[in-house]
Amino acid sequence: MPPLPPVTQGLILINVAIFCLQMISPSLTSFLALWPLGSHFLPWQVVSYAFLHGSLDHLFFNMLALWMFGAELEIVWGWRRYVQFYTACVLTAAAAQLLLDALMGLAAPTLGASGGVYGLLMAFGLMFPNRTIVPLIPPIPMKAITFVLIYGAIELFMGMAYWAGGVAHFAHLGGMLGGWLMMRYWRGQPPFGRR
Repeated sequence: MPPLPPVTQGLILINVAIFCLQMISPSLTSFLALWPLGSHFLPWQVVSYAFLHGSLDHLFFNMLALWMFGAELEIVWGWRRYVQFYTACVLTAAAAQLLLDALMGLAAPTLGASGGVYGLLMAFGLMFPNRTIVPLIPPIPMKAITFVLIYGAIELFMGMAYWAGGVAHFAHLGGMLGGWLMMRYWRGQPPFGRR
């Protein structure tokens, strides 16, 4: 596990603190969660939803992944680029979920840091494709890029099979898409011009 740099540490502490506030005041969740357009939607929810979690295990696994993948990226990129990247992933995850809600007529709120975390996972796989990692599930050593592709395929399958199942699979995919686009933008690759 990498050391815990300041922004990653701050994100973890803020997520834990807000989770504790959710336990004290459950109405906070409905105010800050991402609601579909035309429902209880408010503009700040496209960011605030990423600091809420539905359960202790939801919080734990997101924060573990934030540490595992985000910390090293923050060390390599520096805090400014890291914040830009994470924010872009959170916003594209929100956009993907809002689009799905509009197309499918869903009315449930979305919450969790998973969209941003999946974006960090994508960046980790692109930055360190041959790095060997051992995920918790399954505990099999594999290259980082293989791990990213497997998790992306699982999210796509789960999203198509269980799109109304209570898990925002398309928000996860939206976060991955945002991460992929940011990496291509920084590298001057299509669909973006040279930088």
